[in-house]
Amino acid sequence: MFLAGSIEMGMAVDWQSELVAALGTRDVTILNPRRADWDSSWRQSIDEPQFREQVEWELDGLERADLVAMWFVPDTKAPITLLELGLTARADKLVVGCPDGFWRKGNIEVVCSRFGIPLASDWAAFVAVVCAKLDAA
Repeated sequence: MFLAGSIEMGMAVDWQSELVAALGTRDVTILNPRRADWDSSWRQSIDEPQFREQVEWELDGLERADLVAMWFVPDTKAPITLLELGLTARADKLVVGCPDGFWRKGNIEVVCSRFGIPLASDWAAFVAVVCAKLDAA
C-alpha cells in the first residue's frame, strides 16, 4: 500500500504513522514517502540526484502498489498529492480521505465521483475504508 497524501515538507501531521498503527497486525507492505532525512535545500530539478531519486521512487511506488491510500490534511495545499490523484484516478486502487476545510475539496469530490473512487470525509471513515479494502484483498 502506498501512502499518498499531505506532507508539506513535514508541516502536515504525520497521518501516515497514525494509519499504520490503525492497521494493527494486518500483513501489508507499506510504501511511505515521508522521510525524516528529507533535505529541503535539494533543488526541485531533474538534475538534482536526491530529489529525482525520491520522485522516481514515489512514481514507482504508485504504480507497484495494490492500494493507494490518499489523505488530504485541511491546512495544507498538497500539490504533489493532487498530482498523484490525477495519476492514479483511473487505476481502481485508490481510497481518498478529504475532510471539510481542504482548499480543493470540491475538485477532489468531482474526480472521485467521476472515477468511482471511495471518498471518506473524516479520519475514522477513511481508516475503515482502507482496512476494509485490505481485508477484502
